[in-house]
Amino acid sequence: MGRAAHRHWTRAEERPTLGNVNGNRHIAMVAHDNKKQEMLSWADFNRLTLSRHEIYATGTTGTLLEFELGLRVHRFLSGPVGGDQQIGAKIAEGEIDMLIFFWDPLEPQPHDPDVKALLRLAVVWNVPVATNLATADLLVSSPLFDNGYRGLRPEIPARRPALLDPV
Repeated sequence: MGRAAHRHWTRAEERPTLGNVNGNRHIAMVAHDNKKQEMLSWADFNRLTLSRHEIYATGTTGTLLEFELGLRVHRFLSGPVGGDQQIGAKIAEGEIDMLIFFWDPLEPQPHDPDVKALLRLAVVWNVPVATNLATADLLVSSPLFDNGYRGLRPEIPARRPALLDPV
């Protein structure tokens, strides 16, 4: 299969990377209501590791991480009122280079379109995503986590607007 026409990668030595080159990761953390305790327990176990990085979080998740665990957190709005979109914008701008998103697949969310958009942006911009405890453990325990590795940020050429058929 050939490369997609709308996206291509540059040569290895020219590939832009995600995140900060000083070793600090910029990690967004989001948890739906039924997953907040699981996120808090996971973050508590990984508190020392997380404390060495920049943490971003939506509403209540950020409040819990900051006040329960003492982590320094850049807090956004609650997910249903724009927080997911704020994090998505930071991903698109290249400011966030990892997403830990404990979402609840068994509970309908009133802001499902925002959740889907956030996950889509993470995939478009090649940002690692953990959506459960096991994947979050694998991400933070990987030898690549603290060695300066950054995912490749794709070059996405400008797209011409589609021509509309006259009515």
